Amino acid sequence: TLVNNNWQSVTFGNGLYVAVSSTGANNRVITAPADSSWVMGAVVPRPWTTQASAADKNWQSVTFGNNLFVAVANDATSNGVMTSSDGITWTTQAALSTLYWTGVTFGDGLFVAVSQTGTGNRVMTSPDGINWTTQASAADLAWQSITFGNNKYVAVGSSETMTSSDGITWTTTATITQFWNDVTFGGGLFVAVSTTSTNNRVITSPDGIVWTTRSPAADLGWQAITFGNNLFVAVANNNIMTSSDGITWTTQLIPVSSAWYSVTYGDGLFVLVISSSK
Repeated sequence: TLVNNNWQSVTFGNGLYVAVSSTGANNRVITAPADSSWVMGAVVPRPWTTQASAADKNWQSVTFGNNLFVAVANDATSNGVMTSSDGITWTTQAALSTLYWTGVTFGDGLFVAVSQTGTGNRVMTSPDGINWTTQASAADLAWQSITFGNNKYVAVGSSETMTSSDGITWTTTATITQFWNDVTFGGGLFVAVSTTSTNNRVITSPDGIVWTTRSPAADLGWQAITFGNNLFVAVANNNIMTSSDGITWTTQLIPVSSAWYSVTYGDGLFVLVISSSK
């Protein structure tokens, strides 16, 4: 990347990879086009370009849907959302609750974000990324990540998961009592990863309600997970693991050891970003 910021999240949409950071001065977004080239025998995206974020906030998560990039911030201030139609020019939007927003996804025509803080209001929804409505969360837990699949929104966080068919009415489901960092959906399966515990840092569910513990490739601090090209890919500090079914995991050799923090898939390529403080 062009700047040594703490890159928290990366997504792909409309032919563009977009990453957001929690640090930096007027440079908390970077973009790269999907067009790829060969460098030393490997396919890599074109060079990244620094973009001016709408504000220097603690941007935690970014997603793409309905021809719009939407990012949310974890700093308990107003205007904790920023949007962009092209990934280059960004505009702040008002989040109704000044909470620590940590995850955002798009599905079924709706953007849905979750927060680590708040009292009965740790979810907000928007059909356009601009006008947001506060929703009652199923529990006041530290919600970390959210995804959409199988006609359902699924959020993960501390000790539990919660699900919703419409983004408005939520229900909690119990899992192993540990902190789930990230969740994705692919191949008919929800898969979440954790940074803690022993031999059970992966859970899977076909419906987001009944979860099964899985053994990771190693007991490492798994930070993020994505699905693409019939493969689940999870990242941790200096490590990557993959699975074709979400059940059996294998560690992979990586060319560079680094604090991998987020991963996405787009245009035939898995793309990872790092948080330099991790």
